[in-house]
Order: sequence, then structure tokens, then C-alpha cells
Amino acid sequence: MRTCFLWAGLLTILCGQVMAQRACHTSEYQQQEMINDPGLAVRVAAIETFIQKQKTKARSAGETARLQHGVIKIPVVVHILYHQPGENISDERVSSQIEMLNKCFRKQNADTTHTPAAFKALSADCEIEFQLAISDPRRRSTTGIIRKYTPTAEWQMDDKMKFSADMGDDAWDASSYLNIWVCNLRRIAGYASLPGADPSKDGIVIDYTVFGTNTSSGYEMGKTAVHEAAHWLGVKHVWGDDYCGDDLVEDTPKQGNYTTGCPAGIRVSCSNGPAGDMYMNYMDYTNDACINLFTEGQKTRMRTLFMSGGQRSALLASLGLSTPLIFESPVPDEAPRWLHPQIYPNPATNELTIDVAYDIRWIGKTITITDISGHTVMQVKIVSKIQRFNVSRLQTGMYFLSVRKEDGSYIKQKFIKM
Repeated sequence: MRTCFLWAGLLTILCGQVMAQRACHTSEYQQQEMINDPGLAVRVAAIETFIQKQKTKARSAGETARLQHGVIKIPVVVHILYHQPGENISDERVSSQIEMLNKCFRKQNADTTHTPAAFKALSADCEIEFQLAISDPRRRSTTGIIRKYTPTAEWQMDDKMKFSADMGDDAWDASSYLNIWVCNLRRIAGYASLPGADPSKDGIVIDYTVFGTNTSSGYEMGKTAVHEAAHWLGVKHVWGDDYCGDDLVEDTPKQGNYTTGCPAGIRVSCSNGPAGDMYMNYMDYTNDACINLFTEGQKTRMRTLFMSGGQRSALLASLGLSTPLIFESPVPDEAPRWLHPQIYPNPATNELTIDVAYDIRWIGKTITITDISGHTVMQVKIVSKIQRFNVSRLQTGMYFLSVRKEDGSYIKQKFIKM
């Protein structure tokens, strides 16, 4: 039975455990968000009610035309968070990902020829396109790409990458931009917020190894972002996140579970024959090379969100793709030259310097200097990335410098006073 409250009762479905399959954790993430924010389930249910009402109205009026006319263009900002230089992916990789998003959502990818004959009539040009923003929220010129060094080596599915205070990068106005964070997610390929999420966390998170084309095997065509963008537009997995579950789309067959690898032929489950599972749908876990369609039903679901009163309708008025009013861009953060604290000179005579540019969370913490007997002889508060302090009054000998953060991490180094 179809119901607008299915999303409120999402089961805990891990979308993948290893990078050998599409490790999307959107379902698990969404369930946790509903636990953290009880109001989210209410908002998600209201959005589902809106979608179903609009579809009913269209059917009642005998409408077969699209619910939202014209090609929808979505401004995108890509937040690249890197700890190691190799994680700072190139502009070309970003461009290749935007190109793949558009090919898949516009049914222009060459591999659409592989869509099985039984499903060809259902295959849709979603008439949705993605473009890197050219104006930021202040109408300043932008490339739509933000690069930011972070002291965080790996990220979890806890949204900290979405906040500058947590060494990530704050979202741009979610009513005007699709925010995509690209970072080191370890074993997770990506996850997405769904319509109705907290605007400060609204968007997509993708592991840097699968963002763009020519990346990790099985993910080399950039279709992880296609999968997650559809989640962001309210489309569920084809198996409905349950055994023979309901994805709320009429033209996708019931399916027992997710698919891995690159299967061939007809695979029947949930008595869905004779065409079998639609494992070549972008919302399955099949390898990039073997997924090639959205359906007309999925298209309708996505585009309904852009109707008047729809959750994504504000994006149609975004100025992110309008000519900038200010032709200057913020000065980008420079990555430190090293990824650990530097203390110099050592030995020191009059002045000692500690460089904590690799992790600005040390700013505000207090350095304690002790002698070899363990007695505190000096304390200095760190007030800048490059902190200098006078040690001329210390007696000649060996000393220990230490400082600790609230998370338990610490610096402890010895130096010689000449």
C-alpha cells in the first residue's frame, strides 16, 4: 500500500559496506536525522503529501505534460575539503562530474543504448541540469568551486564537513544552491540530505575518490553523484529500502534488494517478471558502467518539487547563475606547508616560534613549558597560527613544551634553550 508516511518509518538499511558496491548511506543517514530532529519526519511526510496531491491533480485533469515546464537549471557550489594534496581534486575533475550529471539527467549518455527494450519506453529525459554557480550569495564572481585545507584527515557521516566551526565549510544558501561537499569519507561513497532537511546541512557529500570521471573502478563514470543528486531530489532506492519495498514510483518494478556488480539478463524478484528487476536504474547499486536510466515516474517525482509550494521551488529564483555584481572573489585559504606542528629555532636563544597553521583549533589553547624537573616555568596562550614568545629569561638547558585540546589530542616537544 502506498502511503505518504513511508519515509517517516525508514528501516535501518546500510547501503553498502565496501567500495566494491555503491556505498550510499542516505537511508541510514536519513533515519538518524529523524531521530535527532523529530520535526523532520513531519516535514518529510508533508512533502510526500504535496507530491502525491500534485500527481493526483495531474491525473484528474488528464494532463500528460510535465508538471514543471522547461529545463530546470540548478546552481551548484562544490566545497572541496582536503587534508593531503591528492584530495584537492582538479577543476577538470569537477567539470567532468557536472558534465556527467547533465548527461544522465538529460538522457544524453551514450550508454542509454543499453537500456533493455522492456524499459526503453519508461526511460526519461528529466530536463534537469546542473551548473557551477557564477555568483555567490553576495553576488560576487565565483567559479562555483571552494577549496579549503582542513586538519581533519577523514570524515564520518555526521555532517561536520558542512560547518566551518568543525573544520569543514559552511553551506551556501540552500534555497539558492545545491551544495556538494567533496572530502575523504573512507569507506562511504556518499550520502545526501532529502527534501525537508535542515538548510545548514542540505546537500550532497561525496568521497573524493569517486567524484568525477576516471576514478575508482566501478565508480569511474561519476554516477555516484548522479545517484545522490536524485536522493536530494526526493527519489528513493528502487527496492524501497526494504525487501520488496515501495519507492513511491509507479513505473519502477518491485525489487527484492539492491544489486551489486554488473549483471546481465533478466533477474526476477518480488514476482515482478517478465522484465524483472530494473537494476540498470541509477537508483540501484549496480556498477557505473551498467546503470543508464531514470524513469518517467522518477522524473515526475523530482520535478514536482519545483512546482509552486514545492520544497525545491526557490531554486528557480536563484541568482547563482546570474551575472555577478561584484567581480572579486574571496582570497582562498592557503594550505600549510606541513601537516604537523613546527617549533623553531631549536636550540633557541631569545625567541621560540610554534607554527600551528595546519590546525587552527590550537588557537586559544595555552602552551605550558616545564623544565626537566617537571616544574612549570612559563605559560603562553596561542593567539595566531604563527605564535612567537620570548624565552630569553629561561636558563640554559632542556625544556618541554606541551599543549592539549578538548578532544584529547596534544602537542609535546622538547627544545634546548641556549
